Amino acid sequence: MGTRTVFEEGESRERYRFFDDPANDGKHAVLGNTEVLNRFVDDLRTIAADRGKSEKILWFDGPTATGKSELKRCLINGLRAYSKTDAGRRYTVEWNITAADETRGLSYGGEVSGPEADRDWYESPVQAHPLSVFPRSVRQTLLGELNEEATNHIQTTVSEELDPFSREAYNYLEETYRREGVDQLFSTITDPQHLRIKNYIVDVGQGIGVLHSEDDGTTKERLVGSWMPSMLQKLDSRGRKNPQAFSYDGVLSQGNGLLTIVEDASQHADLLQKLLNVPDEGHVKLDKGIGMDVDSQLLIISNPDLNSELDKYADRNGEDPLKALKRRLDRHEFRYLTNISLEAELIRRELTDETTVWQASDEADLKSKIRAPLSMDVRQEPGAVSERELAPHAIEAAALYSVVTRLEPDELSRGYDLVDKALLYEFGYIQEGDERTPVEDFGFSAEGEGSQGIPVTFTRDIIADLLHKEFDRHHPELDVGSVVMPTDILDAMTSGLREAPVFSRGERSEYREHISPVREHIQERQEEDVLAGLLSERSVERETVESYVEHVYAWYDNGTVETRRGPADPDPLRMKLFETEQLGRFEAADYAGTTPSNAVKRFRKEKVITALNRYAWENRGEGFTIENVDLSEIPVIRAVLDEHDWADIERLYEDFDPTQWNNPPANTETARAKERTIEYMCEQGYSRASAELTSRTVLREIADKWDWEKILSDSKKLEKNAAKT
Repeated sequence: MGTRTVFEEGESRERYRFFDDPANDGKHAVLGNTEVLNRFVDDLRTIAADRGKSEKILWFDGPTATGKSELKRCLINGLRAYSKTDAGRRYTVEWNITAADETRGLSYGGEVSGPEADRDWYESPVQAHPLSVFPRSVRQTLLGELNEEATNHIQTTVSEELDPFSREAYNYLEETYRREGVDQLFSTITDPQHLRIKNYIVDVGQGIGVLHSEDDGTTKERLVGSWMPSMLQKLDSRGRKNPQAFSYDGVLSQGNGLLTIVEDASQHADLLQKLLNVPDEGHVKLDKGIGMDVDSQLLIISNPDLNSELDKYADRNGEDPLKALKRRLDRHEFRYLTNISLEAELIRRELTDETTVWQASDEADLKSKIRAPLSMDVRQEPGAVSERELAPHAIEAAALYSVVTRLEPDELSRGYDLVDKALLYEFGYIQEGDERTPVEDFGFSAEGEGSQGIPVTFTRDIIADLLHKEFDRHHPELDVGSVVMPTDILDAMTSGLREAPVFSRGERSEYREHISPVREHIQERQEEDVLAGLLSERSVERETVESYVEHVYAWYDNGTVETRRGPADPDPLRMKLFETEQLGRFEAADYAGTTPSNAVKRFRKEKVITALNRYAWENRGEGFTIENVDLSEIPVIRAVLDEHDWADIERLYEDFDPTQWNNPPANTETARAKERTIEYMCEQGYSRASAELTSRTVLREIADKWDWEKILSDSKKLEKNAAKT
């Protein structure tokens, strides 16, 4: 199914699309853990090509809610879907021995038609391969010819003999026709009246065996099945055990030919030791004298409690009775997600029927998905359904907090916190003003991270409870009481830590310490939205950006710019106005007329020219020219344009008063700014209710420090004017 590129834990990786569960529209996609899944595929390749590891039992281990069960369902869906394609068609055999009866002779073909035609046909209960019917020497010749013509780098091998059920049918036919003196005995036994090749669709019980935690029975019953005494009497086998009186409902019987899965393996620890001979010998016994060849990849799934079970004799050193089992287990550890986007996607999946796997086209698209709101219909009482909204950044807040609890703080330095680390893993860099620091500069290792933390099931339950809560918030026109805000979720998650039995006392204390930086980050994100709304009418057009960069480049290179009238010198006034009015980076005092100061020159060189040259170099290729550059998308320039603060509001709107935001007087600058902001936020995914609440939250914080910032700003202006004078 191919691969796609993903960015996880600060690294680009190739991910197999198979694990996105395309066979089931992504319903059971395995999110994250790409590196673990890639090693799993490498193991399968090694085993399939017979280059080793054939004696291994593949083991998926990890905490609860890390995607192990989704992997099981994804494997089942994928194998089932593949078996429906021409390339993946699978076959087995079915038998009919009634036509060997002397009273009916060999005229079976034309005597029975209609629904009764299949009455006496019995399929191999363990999906026996059709080539296993041939004697070994003939089979090897056929396989040799087949593999010579095949283009697949992995050869087809069939080393298994007929299963006991099919062998019983074969022996019965052989004995019957040998007694009759029939020539060409093999051809007669395998005549279409006795043997048919049947295509089958892979599914649980037919090519895939799954042993669940609640399944019980003796070891043999769980492995292969059980004898049926009533059938033994009916078959009149004269005291011997006829394999046709066996149930074949054990996990190995069902999974023969493909895959055997043992779920919650700690519940079947006794069974694991009995499985040791299966990968080594490819053989298991129904009874003392009756054995069955099996060709099944063994895969076990467990929570960390299996580790405790395996290590209970570890202090015996060389006398550990489980040593042979541990040597055969090939462990693949699933961990909690450490990407904010993956966790947000998982939370949405847990709350809704969303199954589409996120494949963001760029960083902006990914950020949009992370921050996106969610509306849901919730049943409040019999017959009453109401719509509830998770405001923008609400799921992001839950995802970020969950991820932060899963990260190790040991490698943090230079004043960074776990939120910074989470952002590094998500986007690959930290933005500080005009500077981007890539994740490579930090030297982080993801080793050990994600082994503990808040599971998605806890987060899901917290949010589900909040959806049924009516909040004590009021507005004369808007239903603000039905909106779940990011702070509501963070408050509920920290409160829920005290009562959730899944967390230890130490974990509760540690996780509560991480909440403050998460709150601050989400508040900053909300503030960005509100600022963008307030400044929406002052947004910079792409053409304006391109014109500015073109003039700066010509200024630096002593060149010219193209105008309608032909080449012209760069316009110093245009550059000054862009830097002072659009960027808000400098003031008139930073120029002597239109001549830039050293600070302005340094900004143009280091923040614009250097970024442009780097972008051109990183995107170089055949036919690339500077005209190909979308100048507004250069990371540093984009950061400069997006970097707004409240000083911009003060500079642009002299009569703006944040203390009036909740109920601004009509026909004031504050009222006009609020209406414009709410409209803009609604265009970005907010409802009017969530936009109202978010803007209130942001402006409440700003109002407390607005007067002081204004005083400081006025003071700085006076100082600059005095210095200029």
